[in-house]
Amino acid sequence: MRLIIYTGKGGVGKTSASAATAYRLSRLGYRTILVSADSAHSLGDSLGVDLGKTITNVAENFDALEIDIIHEMYSRWNDIQQYVSAFMLSQGMGDISAEEIAIFPGMEMISALFYLNTFSKSGEYDVVVLDTAPTGETLRLLSFPDVSNWYLDRMFSMVRKMIGVARATVGRVMDMPLPSKQVMDSLEDIKRNMRDVKAILEDSEKTTVRLVLNPEHMVIKETMRAYTYLCLYNKNVEALVINRMVPPEADDGGFLSEKLKEQEAHMEEIHNVFDPLTMKRCYMMRTELRGLDKLDQMAEMLFGDEDPATVYASESPMSFRTVDGVDELVMKMPFVDKSEVELFRIDSSMIMVHVGSQKRSIQLPDTLTRAEVAGASFKDGNLVIKFKRRDYGTQRRGDSEVRVGEQGPDRDDDGQGREEARGRLRASTRQAGRRRPQGQEQDGQRCP
Repeated sequence: MRLIIYTGKGGVGKTSASAATAYRLSRLGYRTILVSADSAHSLGDSLGVDLGKTITNVAENFDALEIDIIHEMYSRWNDIQQYVSAFMLSQGMGDISAEEIAIFPGMEMISALFYLNTFSKSGEYDVVVLDTAPTGETLRLLSFPDVSNWYLDRMFSMVRKMIGVARATVGRVMDMPLPSKQVMDSLEDIKRNMRDVKAILEDSEKTTVRLVLNPEHMVIKETMRAYTYLCLYNKNVEALVINRMVPPEADDGGFLSEKLKEQEAHMEEIHNVFDPLTMKRCYMMRTELRGLDKLDQMAEMLFGDEDPATVYASESPMSFRTVDGVDELVMKMPFVDKSEVELFRIDSSMIMVHVGSQKRSIQLPDTLTRAEVAGASFKDGNLVIKFKRRDYGTQRRGDSEVRVGEQGPDRDDDGQGREEARGRLRASTRQAGRRRPQGQEQDGQRCP
């Protein structure tokens, strides 16, 4: 299944570009569905079609879906919704408030990701075009599989152990509902789906991101940041769609001439900054871009005789390699200065990379479990993190033995073992520092 994701700053024309692409694909014979993960719900307006709560056929080979979170909550996660409502009622909250709070922020994003997995497994569609919310929400959408898996993996074992004890004690003396097997199964289903979706999103041969922008200074700057963060989350950005350009024939010697001159300067900046990304141009139209005929005109400007399903670049922004016996994690990091990057060791199998306002936890392969971060540097626009595999011998610490960098079994209560482990880890890095993001103590090093 081919997946094309359109994103960009709010108001640049993402929905129009997504709809034009999907319609052109359907006319070429691809079984296509256009999915909107934007709660603003402007997709139906762009298509000139009333979209319901479920998949709607727009034209031959062309379906569309605007995600309705209320419908999704009751049809997909009814068990979870009922449990959360019951729990809130047990805490004294009114019926309506309990039902409202059971709908969590970001449910549209989760539903969109679930649909991607469903379409991938069913084989019902050849191409899925995903129209997303503005950049910030899209980054949360695309990073959600990473975040959810990290928390769910650690939460489940603890919750399952607690439920067995709680049912025999708390449930008998307190009017507080405990999660049923159906609720736990629903949470397990979320975890399984997120793992599948992560694989789909990181398949750079089939899944790509196209950034939509206008030739304006503020938009260019936000697009640069989006490109950086998408690389951080290992998403393959293959092309730019430069929208709402003033056509050359509109040069009237007055107002539009000034706008055209300004856009030409910004176009030069775009080429200098984003080259060698594929760039598609779309000019402003005389009338409102709405309906299938207008969308087909936009597709003609963007693609001409090209197949919109073409993968313009299939480079994975993140890869592991071994050079001269040294293990390296290579991450594409455009538009970033080394002073903006920090590295943190979360545990023996995971590191966190912090860039600007975004941070990502990265699961290391088994071969690098417990390996030390030997250093990090920038080279040719890439962040290169070097690892040194450690000797698995043990060291004596008082009356107990601990592996280097691990917490001693008898030092959990007072935290002394943790502090010593941090000290050993800190001493093993080239440059060390400490930081407590979001209240969590972690070991870190700033990129040298």
